[in-house]
Amino acid sequence: MNSDFESFWEALKSSKDTAVFTGAGASTLSGIKDFRGKDGVYSKPWQGYSVEDILSIPFFRKDPSIFYAWAREFCYCLDRFKPCIVHTVLAKLEEKGMIGGVMTQNIDVLHQAAGSKRVLEVHGSPSNHHCLKCRKTFSYDEIAPTVMDGKVPYCDCGGVIKPDIIFYGESLDADTLDACFDWATRCELMIVLGSSLTVQPAASIPLYAWKSGAKICIVNAQATPLDSTATWHFDDLKTFSEAIENHLDNE
Repeated sequence: MNSDFESFWEALKSSKDTAVFTGAGASTLSGIKDFRGKDGVYSKPWQGYSVEDILSIPFFRKDPSIFYAWAREFCYCLDRFKPCIVHTVLAKLEEKGMIGGVMTQNIDVLHQAAGSKRVLEVHGSPSNHHCLKCRKTFSYDEIAPTVMDGKVPYCDCGGVIKPDIIFYGESLDADTLDACFDWATRCELMIVLGSSLTVQPAASIPLYAWKSGAKICIVNAQATPLDSTATWHFDDLKTFSEAIENHLDNE
């Protein structure tokens, strides 16, 4: 890459506590659409419904069948998608002790599949589910076959089963959010990968890090509201990740 990357690399090597914050763009190289990009999930309706409505808790409670019909091709075929270089290079950085783990807005579980050990899922994931009536919990493997058969999963008590994804209208998990903001106050460097930084309150985490004295590196194809805070800004996630991998191989 260029001298800006070399400056970033030296900062990464010298940082005693580096946090990484990833958004949907981090998984596009795995074949998963982002949300707010030009051809993203939100760019057009699904069967006449706004995807943002489908992902709202009032809509789900009213008719969960619409969510599950949409989710078959987005949340319940995760075995079709493999970690990309963004995921694998972050796992390598964590293994080498160069980052402390990952905070992610993503629900695709690809960071874990790549080998990342500390993953804070800000918006949850379909790894676990629960009954809205009795709160019994279920694993992804227990629920996915039912969904892929075109059915809505119900608990033995008769309640609808919902994935532990944070829907619009629901509060984020307090413990996860607290852990993210606590980390943001302590880190020396915050790397933001593939996030539009528009969804609150998650988008405030990098800003919180900057206000606490951390340097910010943003890698995103589109502009973000926090670009002015960034010491480094790069546009291409693939090129950025390849540069990190090359430096790791040559260290």
